Amino acid sequence: MRRDTFKAIADPTRRKILGIVARRSFNINAVADNFTISRTAVCKHIKILTECGLITIRQQGRERYCEARMKELCEVWDWVSQYSSFWNNRLDRQDGYLASMHGEKASKTAKKKTSGHAVAVTTARKKFRK
Repeated sequence: MRRDTFKAIADPTRRKILGIVARRSFNINAVADNFTISRTAVCKHIKILTECGLITIRQQGRERYCEARMKELCEVWDWVSQYSSFWNNRLDRQDGYLASMHGEKASKTAKKKTSGHAVAVTTARKKFRK
């Protein structure tokens, strides 16, 4: 049974597991050590990630290693990227609004001086564009 990738990454624990094994493969015990939940619960999350193709399990001796298959996230990226122009336009309008509220030009230096909101918007835009 192939699970839905979007449902799999909706859970914060599964996203954290993906983040851990994205850097390098870990055995299941090493992954479970990063959580306060039981090893059994971590195994259930890993099983869901395996069923949707985001993780593969490699047997090496007695150990089972989790390896990320980030290519499977392309479906998610394709869906999210269609909204990038929408969010960029919204952030541009918010930048303009904040700049007009403070009577300053919408430049990087002015944004940093205006308020925490402008800095947060600039930071959000940088993260989103990556």
